[in-house]
Amino acid sequence: MSAEDPPQPIPGARLLFSLDPAVSYLNHGSFGALPISVQRAQQRLRDEMDLNPMRFFGAGLLDRISHTRRHLAAFLGADPEGSALTTNTTTAVSLVLQSAGLGSADEVLLTDHSYGAVAMAARRECRRTGATVRTVAVPLGASSAETVSRVRTALRPGRTRLLIIDQLTSATATLMPVKQIVAAARAQGIPVLVDAAHVPGMLPVDVDDIGADFWAGNLHKWAWAPRGTSLLVVAKEWRRRIDPLVVSWEHDRGFPASVESHGTADYTPWLAAPAGVFAMRTLGLDAIRRHNAALVAYGQRVVGSALGLDPADLPDPGGPGVSMRIVPLPAGLATTVPEAHALRQHIADKLGVETQMTAWGGRGLLRLSAQIYNRPEEYHHLADRLPALLSTWQW
Repeated sequence: MSAEDPPQPIPGARLLFSLDPAVSYLNHGSFGALPISVQRAQQRLRDEMDLNPMRFFGAGLLDRISHTRRHLAAFLGADPEGSALTTNTTTAVSLVLQSAGLGSADEVLLTDHSYGAVAMAARRECRRTGATVRTVAVPLGASSAETVSRVRTALRPGRTRLLIIDQLTSATATLMPVKQIVAAARAQGIPVLVDAAHVPGMLPVDVDDIGADFWAGNLHKWAWAPRGTSLLVVAKEWRRRIDPLVVSWEHDRGFPASVESHGTADYTPWLAAPAGVFAMRTLGLDAIRRHNAALVAYGQRVVGSALGLDPADLPDPGGPGVSMRIVPLPAGLATTVPEAHALRQHIADKLGVETQMTAWGGRGLLRLSAQIYNRPEEYHHLADRLPALLSTWQW
């Protein structure tokens, strides 16, 4: 197989999912897709919960949550005692921001690749505390050295209270050199929160080796966990300072129990999450990752070529194993977030293809994902029909 060929499919992979066969689902990155085996594992837990709620929510629940946390932390190379299950990375970010102790003389530093909801959370906390948000620009396609240099130069010791950096960006599917950035920031005494929403399952990771003060990643995107499963990892010096967003019965036990206790919540996504990891390991983590990265690179070339783009001009994520790629749209299309969302829905309605669309740096970007249920012909289907649809699109 040459670099221009699609990878061989993993036999039977499509049958593991219950996705609508009439839809080409090329947007695994947004909400994931749950294997049938994991759906059934969660349903068994729901049945158990409704069979006897008193027993399910009894003292044994805390031990089950702790066991799950240890399993998932080990999968990600994180200290289980310094980890806490949360509902998603966005929740974890708000939790860290609230616990950071921001004041009127402080600032939170982001890059222009930051996820929109993360930037909104930072702005809200800064309004509440009198702090400010500042953004450093990192050009699309910047080298690791340039990225580190730009972020390092933007840091202001004594003023920058928290740096939030993506490990793999959502809007631009760019892999950031987070370990180097964390080292540069911590050398200046500046805490770092790594937004790793897309990392668990997609990329091999050793969270402790990154060395960030905070690291948060979703397992319901690429690790096949039920939606509402994320892990927040906190460095030792911060654990006593974590202030939960919700105060519940385990508050006095401190981190991580104080963060994981939500009263009468549905804990079945967390408890079923190890079934997703098991399913991935059964098929082979390396095989899944190689397939997905190769297939989305193929899909990017196919769709980009249909839009008249030279393969050499297509953005590279900056590292192997990334299962998302972007295709720049013709100039003038989807240059605002509302228009990008409307165009994404138009593609779904007219072509039966689910993608992701965003506006970044004044340019519309089509983001493609690949998962083992996808096939090369789905990208060809999009490529064959997209140019005509874009030529008639009006916002």
